[in-house]
Amino acid sequence: MKVRRAMEDAVGKSVFPGAVLLVSKGADVLFYKAFGVADLRSREPVSLNTLFDLASLTKPLATTVALIHLVQTNQLCLNQTLGDLLPGGVGHDKADITVEDLLRHRSGLPAHRPYYVQVVGSPEKERQDRLRRLILNEPLVYQPKQGELYSDLGFILLAWIVERTAGKRLDRYVRDNIYLPLGVKGLRFMPPGYPLNCSVAATEHCPWRGRVLKGEVHDDNAWVAGGIEGHAGLFGTALDIQTLLGEIMGGVMGKKTGVLEGRWIRQFAVKKDGFERVAGFDTPSASNSSAGRFFSPASLGHLGFTGTSFWMDPLEQAMVILLTNRVHPVRSNEKIRQFRPYIHDLIMKTIFNRG
Repeated sequence: MKVRRAMEDAVGKSVFPGAVLLVSKGADVLFYKAFGVADLRSREPVSLNTLFDLASLTKPLATTVALIHLVQTNQLCLNQTLGDLLPGGVGHDKADITVEDLLRHRSGLPAHRPYYVQVVGSPEKERQDRLRRLILNEPLVYQPKQGELYSDLGFILLAWIVERTAGKRLDRYVRDNIYLPLGVKGLRFMPPGYPLNCSVAATEHCPWRGRVLKGEVHDDNAWVAGGIEGHAGLFGTALDIQTLLGEIMGGVMGKKTGVLEGRWIRQFAVKKDGFERVAGFDTPSASNSSAGRFFSPASLGHLGFTGTSFWMDPLEQAMVILLTNRVHPVRSNEKIRQFRPYIHDLIMKTIFNRG
């Protein structure tokens, strides 16, 4: 099969050491295979049960679904502001930023800052709070609602909002209210000291941590905050992601859902006010999209820095989940940039008969 050969070739050409690819249409899984190795040192093969560091897939698969649930249960409104939700310490420039502004990356916050350099020397119990305070003190790079800039920092604040609103940490909220009710057992955060009693894909040799990372979050800011953050920290398998995304896609299509209400899923999944972004997800760009050429404009997806991604097209009921450890052992390997659109096009042509 062409897709299988393309994945095997990618391993051979060092696009990534290992990967799992899942393709489904509706509830039917059409392709689900593991390739390569989880760890170049031990040559441990990737299995379908290998956990991958999902990086920024944390944004839609944990933070965004938590916020959908908080909104549908009347615990939170999208138009509530940082001034309302995080009293004490929110400057005038950020007081009117809304939850929806953060979700749609139009808050004015910069994309990223290496706060871990400043925070890592603090006592562990103080690091997350210090990270959050640094964001609140960060100058905006544009006025809220006057632009769009994909921002990790906004999703760090959203995790804080989940915590304050729900009275429990993000990881516990999504586990108790979303993952377990849906039968999703493999999605998890892995804070320092989390037991490694399963296969986990290794990521980068981190120069400042002095080791190859395995079972600890790759993202530096998430790690200093304790491994549980709104922008990164989630680990999981492709099949668990497919189960959760099936709930999302069902809601978009107006089908009966199990935990998340379709009307709120649809509200999150539409563009508003002339902006390009939906709330918590990506959509295919008009040209050079990582989704390739055949996913419709109605598609939702997201990428993760470690080499993870998903795209789902409600018009085709098509879903493609690609989990890799392309940053193992170094992040400078960017061959996946060309591979992602290639494999998505190949899947859509050979499995879904597009093009």
